Amino acid sequence: MVYDDIIIINLAMATKLIDLSHVLNDGISVYPGTVGPKFEILSTVEKDGFNELKMTLVLHAGTHIDAPYHVLKNAKAVDQINIDKFIGKAIVIRSDKQKEINLEYLRTFENVITQIDFILFHTGWQYKWKTKSYYDNCPTITREAATWLTKFKLKGIGIDSFSIDDVVPSQTIGSEGLPNHHIILQNEIILIENLTNLDKLPDGIFTFQCFPLNIENADGSPTRAIAILEE
Repeated sequence: MVYDDIIIINLAMATKLIDLSHVLNDGISVYPGTVGPKFEILSTVEKDGFNELKMTLVLHAGTHIDAPYHVLKNAKAVDQINIDKFIGKAIVIRSDKQKEINLEYLRTFENVITQIDFILFHTGWQYKWKTKSYYDNCPTITREAATWLTKFKLKGIGIDSFSIDDVVPSQTIGSEGLPNHHIILQNEIILIENLTNLDKLPDGIFTFQCFPLNIENADGSPTRAIAILEE
């Protein structure tokens, strides 16, 4: 298949792979009110001759993708999205010194945005993972900036925090909530949240992949997001 060839070529040329995913365990940060991952040992080598672990997981825990179906009726679920949507060229936009990621700031990256498939925002929130302050206000893109990004042929937008929207646990998410999710996902641009290690990425273009589990009718999925650096 063409997709397999693309992956093989990229890996053959790669000088380094960078894992952009948090490790899943029962101590990770989960949005307040959300059930965290639970693990149960069903079998062990000593007792049964093999190890088997049961995991109960909300699909938006840990490093994960949001499919359009997450916030939109009659939109594409994870298993309905073409597999090539989860791999492509990417850049990291360093926004850890921005109070908000506005259109004026993003316009400075316009030329390179026309050349890539994914934007990953490094807000610095990855350093707050597994702390109480992880769900404080973090830098997010404005509605104007989100709308502007939809004019490009992007496959996805990622961030090293819990949301691309300015939403904190004290707020109620209703029909008018999550405006950036609606703006971006209705254009079939996927979202990748709770990324990490974005500080280790180069300033240039690199290959990014965020393949989900192939779950029927899923509104999201955990992902092992990876950056592939080439010569």
